[in-house]
Amino acid sequence: MTIKPLFDKVVVKASVPEETTKSGIILTSSAQEKPQIMEVVAVGPGGIIDGEKIEMTVKVGDKVLTSKYSGTEVKIDGEEYSIVRQSDILAIVE
Repeated sequence: MTIKPLFDKVVVKASVPEETTKSGIILTSSAQEKPQIMEVVAVGPGGIIDGEKIEMTVKVGDKVLTSKYSGTEVKIDGEEYSIVRQSDILAIVE
């Protein structure tokens, strides 16, 4: 099954969260922070939203920095994804 986002939506997949701190302390899954650097899996076509023309500036494969609690989390075929608006993406990580 594939996800095809609509309008200005972007499907991103989280990177693996850190399991240990820099000092070597092992974190439980409940103590791990939600990752903010994600990989773009699919991009919507853009379009006209609220009277404004939206052009997509991210592309599949980009690593992006998102707002910490943005988007909607979904699980498809055992994989976890988030669907965010392009405006929730703060930067492209190079």
